[in-house]
Amino acid sequence: MENTAALPRPELLQVADAVARDKGIEKDEVLTAMELAIQKAGRSKYGAEHDIRAQIDRKTGEIRLYRFIEVVADDAEIENEAAQIRVSEAKKKDAKLNVGDFIVDQLPSIDFGRIAAQTAKQVIGQKIRDAERIRQYNEYKDRVGEIINGIVKRVESGSVIVDIGRAEAVLRWDEMIRRETFRTGDRIRAYIMDVRLESRGPQIFLSRTHPQFLAKLFAQEVPEIYDGVIEIKAVARDPGSRAKMAVTATDSSIDPVGACVGMRGVRVQAVVNELQGEKIDIIQWSPDPATFIVNALAPAEVVKVVLDEEDHRMEVVVPDDQKSLAIGGRGQNVRLASQLTGWYVDILTEAEESERRQSEVKVRAQAFIDALDVDDVIAHLLVAEGFSSVDEIAAVPMEEIAAIEGFDEDLATELQNRAKAYIEKRNAEFAVRSKELGVDDSLMGLEGLTQEMIVKLAEKGVKTLDDFADLATDEVLEIVGENAMTAHDAEALIMKAREHWFENDGEKRRLTGVYPNA
Repeated sequence: MENTAALPRPELLQVADAVARDKGIEKDEVLTAMELAIQKAGRSKYGAEHDIRAQIDRKTGEIRLYRFIEVVADDAEIENEAAQIRVSEAKKKDAKLNVGDFIVDQLPSIDFGRIAAQTAKQVIGQKIRDAERIRQYNEYKDRVGEIINGIVKRVESGSVIVDIGRAEAVLRWDEMIRRETFRTGDRIRAYIMDVRLESRGPQIFLSRTHPQFLAKLFAQEVPEIYDGVIEIKAVARDPGSRAKMAVTATDSSIDPVGACVGMRGVRVQAVVNELQGEKIDIIQWSPDPATFIVNALAPAEVVKVVLDEEDHRMEVVVPDDQKSLAIGGRGQNVRLASQLTGWYVDILTEAEESERRQSEVKVRAQAFIDALDVDDVIAHLLVAEGFSSVDEIAAVPMEEIAAIEGFDEDLATELQNRAKAYIEKRNAEFAVRSKELGVDDSLMGLEGLTQEMIVKLAEKGVKTLDDFADLATDEVLEIVGENAMTAHDAEALIMKAREHWFENDGEKRRLTGVYPNA
């Protein structure tokens, strides 16, 4: 660049065309970068305090250089005398000028020296790199969740840098399958996990351990998945070792498991080979959690499933000789089944379940014997009917107790009277104990806490409403017992105990007009 006179410069447009094609960016972005470079050279010549702007004609390549002077109000503070002028002074030059207008002077041509040309070249290079980064980000940000093919460019610090065509991507060591290694020049398939625009440019992160990598591989191998006839509902992986995938079909005449396995297992084997021999269990998905977990624990047999929907847990009973198979090596089978279904799974053998049930029956029956002063037969009948506490006996309709085989209305009435008397005595004892511990009335009045819970809390130093409000959900459950209430109930009680904080804060702000953090 030797001259910025207003002369046609078609070679500039040719250079811009070539750079745009080579870098995959818009020609206008290249020309804008050139304008900034010329502008910077102009400021070096005329002074950095001047507002110098360059313009390249998009049709002829003609370069023009201008100096802009902003017109400001007479009472405005002049921050830069070289680039600002008061309106009264400006009107002496042109009466039509008003505040906010610019006086534009076209400058004569300038000769670029070696340093100015080098600076211009650096500016152009930087702007083109910036434009290229934005282009790469825009191209790949919408491709998150796709599988991409690439070639290993280099390996550094355990991570693999992959050439994916018009950009580079990173496959970190923790996103690679165990025991697999890559060398420069190797072909690689991976899942685009994330794309971030950082100061050093777009960062494209790949993964070969992501559950969706397996799902996308099956979508490539199984046309029915690609067409939407078969749907992958869930995937759980222990990368490089074992995986479970739940599938279902929108058409009842199609076997989704068989379609994914393929003739002689050819489809599933193609995915297994890509995942370094990872064993894949393909199971039938079911909307019924119990059926789903039975399928997910295959090849182990399941005798019984007991669901606890509040805590999202399920107890699975298996034959005595199937427990190790259901759990799997290092707990792998049950862990993957739990991830696949989204339920916490506890495996018990029939013997363990029977022993625990007998132990629970014994404990509950003894509690009824002690509280209601009844014999062993009546206590066990109550347990067999599903009663787990004296409180339940006091609360249910009398007819429900009388309906137990061998019971009548007189016995049912007597049992309820004894249950109510026991609860009244117990609460009186807890009330006395609460006073001894110095429990504040505010905590005593928190609806949802029983007298027994209040005593347990007080024995741990929780004696006021504020003390309780300061607790976390898991702390409440640890003190009162996980069987006493659910995590949801504990959280609701804590929030209820905190209500007076917000009410007091709001009243204080209303009276003082002070709004903290406003």
